[in-house]
Amino acid sequence: MATEIEAAQVDAVRAFNRFYTRRIDVLREDLLDSPFTLTQARVLFELAQREPVAAREIGETLGLDPGYLSRIVQGFVDAGLVAKARSEHDARSFALSLTARGRETFAGLDRSSHRTTAAMLETLSALDRDRLLRAIAEAERALTPHALPAPQRLRVREQAIGDIGWAIERHARLYADEYGWNAEFETLVATLFAQFASGRDPARERCWIAEIDGERVGCVFVAANADDARIAQLRCLLVDPRARGLGVGRRLVETCIDFARAAGYPRMRLWTNDILVAARRIYEGFGFVLVEENRHRSFGHDLVGQVWELSLE
Repeated sequence: MATEIEAAQVDAVRAFNRFYTRRIDVLREDLLDSPFTLTQARVLFELAQREPVAAREIGETLGLDPGYLSRIVQGFVDAGLVAKARSEHDARSFALSLTARGRETFAGLDRSSHRTTAAMLETLSALDRDRLLRAIAEAERALTPHALPAPQRLRVREQAIGDIGWAIERHARLYADEYGWNAEFETLVATLFAQFASGRDPARERCWIAEIDGERVGCVFVAANADDARIAQLRCLLVDPRARGLGVGRRLVETCIDFARAAGYPRMRLWTNDILVAARRIYEGFGFVLVEENRHRSFGHDLVGQVWELSLE
């Protein structure tokens, strides 16, 4: 709800909008030293990408008032940049196409935009460019309805350099944001990952990272149980909120089970808390059985811990 958004958050977004429009110099009437405004350039861009196209479709894409768009298009026609022809599918509608002059004009505008953007990126270090591009991609995903990638883009791979640091940080941040857990939890996760990384047996202990379109969105690892090395311990299952509902958690748990079974473990065990409902449903779906519960005070909260087990034989 809009009323729940903090004023500081709204101000931050508005301030960025002002900063970025100044930074890319789109407020000038002569965008990129051309005779076009930003809106006119966007219309020209849509025409170049989709011609022949009805004006109505461009208006819907850009969210423009039909009357305003009509004046822009007529200006392009008068300048010899755009040609209009009756639509083959709707006699009441016109299909718009760029003329040879229009294509030449767009090509010049496109080259100018490319040079300007390249010049801006050249002022940044390689690290800052990478950070900027990642932030842009993240903002686009967040602001696009139903923008989550399709499940077939999911990839589960084994741990690589940098993954454990990411997993610790993501656990700490996510559980603090969603459950209010304090730094005790980060310490626990860091300890578990450190123990795993410092003395693991690759034949019987593995860590996996889930990626969607190359971006890390989940993790889990299997290690021999500290009290009984015959039991495979599933630990630190995490699925980032932006990847939930895509089968990431199920795929990670399935990977753990397949590995543990192939490694010769007769049983798999995990410890969780009853408030982690989504994870529990995944475990139940694979046949895990609740074998123990205990109340405890951890991470700044009163919790109910649970031990679940699965026979692998």
